[in-house]
Amino acid sequence: MSVKNCLSIQCCKILFKFLLLMIIISYVCVDVRAKRENEGPLVKRAERKTVISTENGEVSSVIVADGTTGSYHLQFITLEPNSLFLPVVLHSDMVFYVHTGSGKLTWMNENEEKSVDLRIGDVFRLPFGSIFFLESNLDPIRQKLRVYSIFPNSGDDLRESLNGPYSSIRKMVLGFDKKVLQAAFHVPEDVIEEVLAGTEVPAIVHGVPKSTKKKKKNNLWEMEAQFMKTVLGRGSYSFFDNQRNKKKSSKLFNVFQEKPDFENCNGWSTVINRKKLPALKGSQIGIYVVNLTKGSMMGPHWNPMASEIGIAIQGEGMVRVVCSNSGTGQECKNMRFKVEEGDVFVVPRFHPMAQMAFNNNSFVYVGFSTTTKKHHPQYLTGRASVLRTLDRHILEASFNVANTTMHQILEAQGDSVILECTSCAEEEKRLMEEERRREEEEEAKKKGEEERRKEEEEARKAEEEKREKEAEEARKREEEEAKEKEEKRKRQEEEARKREEEEAKRQEEEIRRRQEEEEARKRQEEQERERQEAAQREAEQARREEEEAEKRRQEEEEAKRQEEEKRRQQEEEAEREARRRGEEEAAKRQQEEEAQREAEQARREEEEAKRQEEEKEETKRRQQEEEAEREARRRGEEEAAKRQQEEEAQREAEEAETRRKQEEEESRRQEEESRRREEEAAREAERGRQEEAERQEEEARRQEEETEKRHQQEEEEIEEE
Repeated sequence: MSVKNCLSIQCCKILFKFLLLMIIISYVCVDVRAKRENEGPLVKRAERKTVISTENGEVSSVIVADGTTGSYHLQFITLEPNSLFLPVVLHSDMVFYVHTGSGKLTWMNENEEKSVDLRIGDVFRLPFGSIFFLESNLDPIRQKLRVYSIFPNSGDDLRESLNGPYSSIRKMVLGFDKKVLQAAFHVPEDVIEEVLAGTEVPAIVHGVPKSTKKKKKNNLWEMEAQFMKTVLGRGSYSFFDNQRNKKKSSKLFNVFQEKPDFENCNGWSTVINRKKLPALKGSQIGIYVVNLTKGSMMGPHWNPMASEIGIAIQGEGMVRVVCSNSGTGQECKNMRFKVEEGDVFVVPRFHPMAQMAFNNNSFVYVGFSTTTKKHHPQYLTGRASVLRTLDRHILEASFNVANTTMHQILEAQGDSVILECTSCAEEEKRLMEEERRREEEEEAKKKGEEERRKEEEEARKAEEEKREKEAEEARKREEEEAKEKEEKRKRQEEEARKREEEEAKRQEEEIRRRQEEEEARKRQEEQERERQEAAQREAEQARREEEEAEKRRQEEEEAKRQEEEKRRQQEEEAEREARRRGEEEAAKRQQEEEAQREAEQARREEEEAKRQEEEKEETKRRQQEEEAEREARRRGEEEAAKRQQEEEAQREAEEAETRRKQEEEESRRQEEESRRREEEAAREAERGRQEEAERQEEEARRQEEETEKRHQQEEEEIEEE
């Protein structure tokens, strides 16, 4: 293997590890965020987070976690009668269910504006990138428009978008500066200034009048929509124009207008997939609605295709979820919880569940599933039980029961899907409360044990501290005794050292005294020698001074002569300089006059050149524009040719790869054929050797038999004789 291939393999391994690490980090971040927002599979209505709140309506949200794949973002939009939810741009798909009230949904998608009337039970989906707004009707009973929605992050991912589900059109438009807006809208500057100076409006406002005469009041919204259309390439008409004949309606699915998928005396259920609602095509989200009558139950079942996120819209009930984990080491436990109107609950995929209504009220809930494909929940009981498809003997061995018992389990229940279950919800509630009490008792017990362990730990620590303190005091005493002994030893050593130092000092003083006497003698001799040398230096100095005085006199005379010569030269130079300056001034005046004439001439020439240059620039600019157009066409043709060459090269490479694979296959077949012929020749040779050996053995045996026969004949002849 070459070094280049080794490096390529190593780089691929590093890249794979990096991508795997990023995926793990992203899922960990999502799980951490989900745990931070809402712990567990149930979010109560009071735990919703308010996103928008005005006198005309509000928007609240929840983030619910299923404990396995991550978290899901749901929003609850509530509009007062005759209110308007202002236009927003979706960052992700929006799938919704209309719970109460009526109104109108208007959105823009694929270069056209669409609208549909909304009523209770409607289900619809808006794709990401759509611009939409909601209007509530002013009906006689003044019922609020309530819309329950989920915002998946992508087509196959229901987890929340990291950038939020949507953005306000107004904020997107006003985020640009004045010059960009003026160029984009192609309006005067004062219009843009009026828009920018306007006060910020809330996300939900009072309904907009239908009259087109009040166009000026809608100026900001019209300009916002116009800007978005300009950016998206959708023309320049107002988002609020009144050309209703250009709108196209899209069909919604209404759960109360269609026949349920299943219905009996205990309730009904229906599932909305992309076959029933074409708007769900391209998405991985399904919707279901379940209505349980008093004292009934959605039979124990699990969903093998999707997780389910439910919202209680009427009454209350109990939900039982069974852990499907089997020795994977992950934390998992069975759950039961009470669900009231407005609560959100989630059941992960493959987790068996059962929803139950109380004896005194029905229980209705709507939910979102993580797939729009046709899926069949697997029921454990009733006529639709998946257990009936299994071999009875296998089931008997699995449950360790007799044949009659298993027969009763499978055949006793005559209903399917939604079953009668009187007081089941009450029993689940009682068990839940008992479990809660046990958990509280266990928690209190654990707390008491923890406090007792803490007290014992504190007592043990106090005892250890006491022992450590006593040991520390004993150590300090030992250290003090050792310190005293050490100080006594040091004092003795110090006294001995001082005595030695005094003796050494006395000896040094004696030596120093003898050295001083020797030095005094040397100094006297040195002083005598210095006096003699000083007398010699003085005589020499007097002689040098006389010579220097004579030299200075001669230098002064020479300097005077040079100074006189220099002064005379300066006077001559000054006279020549005066004559030169006069000549220069006359020449300068002549040059200035000439320069003025030249400047005037240059100015006229410059104006002429500037005019000619402007004409040349205009001509050059037109030529450059024509050249740019020709260059653009040429580049387009070159790019098309280049793409064609690349496609041709790719086809040739694919054909070469195909031929190479065919040649390799042919070579492999020839090698296998050669190896097969060699093996057959070897087997034939081996078979020939075996046959020759068998023939020789047969010949030897025949000879032995003939020899034996001759011996017998000879013996018989001898006996006869």
